[in-house]
Amino acid sequence: MIRVENLYKSFDDVQVLNDLNIEFYQGKCNLIIGRSGAGKTVLLKILVGLLTPTSGKVWYGDTAFNTLSRKEVQAVRMEVGMLFQGSALFDSMSVEENVRFPLDMFTNMTLKEKRKRVNECLERVSLAGANEKYPSEISGGMQKRTGIARAIVLNPKYLFCDEPNSGLDPKTSMVIDELIQSITYEKNITTVINTHDMNSVMEIGDNITLLSKGDVAWRGHRAEVLESDNETLHDFIFASPFLKRLRESALANVK
Repeated sequence: MIRVENLYKSFDDVQVLNDLNIEFYQGKCNLIIGRSGAGKTVLLKILVGLLTPTSGKVWYGDTAFNTLSRKEVQAVRMEVGMLFQGSALFDSMSVEENVRFPLDMFTNMTLKEKRKRVNECLERVSLAGANEKYPSEISGGMQKRTGIARAIVLNPKYLFCDEPNSGLDPKTSMVIDELIQSITYEKNITTVINTHDMNSVMEIGDNITLLSKGDVAWRGHRAEVLESDNETLHDFIFASPFLKRLRESALANVK
C-alpha cells in the first residue's frame, strides 16, 4: 500500500496540492482522475520521487519514501514499475532490448537469465515472438504492451501508469485496461493510474480519487459513481449528454 499524509505542494506562490490524505491499496487499480490542472501529474511525480512535496509524507508500506537518502530511494525504486504516457520506448532498441533494459541496469543476471525473463514478460502481454521487432514496426497498442512488459520485468510491488490509453482506439484501450487489471490482481501489485479515460474509470476503478484544484473532491469505487450525488464528480464524469442520459437511465432502472 502507498499512503500520502498531509501532502502539500506549491510552486513559488501557487498552491497545487492542498493537504492530501489518500491511500492507494495493494492488489487494486487505484485511479487518479480530474480535469487538466487539478494536480494529478504533480501528485504522480511526487509518488514516484520525481518531485519533492512542500510538506507532508509519502509512505510505501511502513517506509516514509520522501525522507529516504538517495541510496535508500534507489532500493525502493527497484520495486517500482512505470508505464509512461507515450510508452517511452527506445527507438534504436528492439522490443527485447527495451524490455531487458531494467535488467541490464539493475541486476547481475546472465544474458540467458535475462532473455528467459524477457520472454516470460512478452508472453504475459501477448507479444511472444516479437523480440526482434523495433518500435517503429509495431502498432501503438503493441508499444503499450511492450511498455507494460518492461514495467513488470523486475516483478515490482508498485506499478505507476501515466495515461496508459493515451492515443489508443477504444478497443485497444480496453485490452490495455484488462491487461493492467489482470496483472495487478495476479501479482497483488499496488497499481496507481493517472487517467482521463472514462471507460477505465467505469471498468477497472477499484479505488478512484477525484482531484479538483488540488483537493480531494471525491473518493470511491466504480460501482458508486453512478449513484453518487457529488456535483464535482458529476461535472467531470458526465460532461457529455450521452453519459448524462446513461446515468439517468441507470438511476431510473434502480428505482
